[in-house]
Amino acid sequence: MKKFILPILLVVSIFSACDEIPPVVTGSMGIMEPPDVEDQQRQVLIEEFTGVRCVNCPAGSAAIEDLLNAHGPRLVAVSIHESQNFSVPLPQNDEDFRTPEGTAIYNFVGPPEGFPSAVVDRKKFPGETGLQVGSPKWAGYIAQELAIPPKVKIAIEKEYDSSTRNLKATITLLVQENITDPDVRLSVMITESGIVDAQETPNGLEENYTHKHMLRGMMTNYDGSPVTVTLTAGTTVSKSFNMDLSDKWVAENCKIVAFVNLAGATKEVLQVNEAYVIDP
Repeated sequence: MKKFILPILLVVSIFSACDEIPPVVTGSMGIMEPPDVEDQQRQVLIEEFTGVRCVNCPAGSAAIEDLLNAHGPRLVAVSIHESQNFSVPLPQNDEDFRTPEGTAIYNFVGPPEGFPSAVVDRKKFPGETGLQVGSPKWAGYIAQELAIPPKVKIAIEKEYDSSTRNLKATITLLVQENITDPDVRLSVMITESGIVDAQETPNGLEENYTHKHMLRGMMTNYDGSPVTVTLTAGTTVSKSFNMDLSDKWVAENCKIVAFVNLAGATKEVLQVNEAYVIDP
């Protein structure tokens, strides 16, 4: 990784969550971006709301897989099982996929009018009544968001101890344009794919359904940790988080999903990135 040449200014912590290390902030002159993000384009977050009792939801998950194949790393997907009727475990389920954070995010972005449903960059698009949109509209809204240059780039570094199952994630924000919104947040999720468990489908119960990019937990609060440093173009902010992964999760199938989002009048996601907990 290229080195920063400027002196480093340590500031008081600007994030409010447990197990965090105060951030390192560098100035705006002569900054050299880490090589893994210097060519980073705009990346889009799609959060799908689903449940094991939702018969129509597998069709939405299949549509998201098609979109992931089309856009590659420029699209990041998270599947959220929130605590509504569709997510109540079936008798055949090995575990309960609902999370407190998933329920809080559901309440934060608002309920869908039907399923399959998802939010794209937590943005309310013209003509929509809310943030939730049906699957026929996902591709078009994703394309619109991909065309917008990123205001910030996100680098993810991680350290995982397989003996203790402790994960340390260091998230670095590299600001490309001045961000003047009064309430900017950094959110960090953990997702897991390859979970084989029961799911209702149009063809009946499928006991060996493979669940993908499922929200397992968060390293921040559900709406993110506030960023209070002035985010002028060229500023770099780094922050580390620690979390012990549950024994139920397969670390090799888990990803860190980090994104910069707003939490005021608008809840828009400005940029997202993801990385495996253990490199494949």
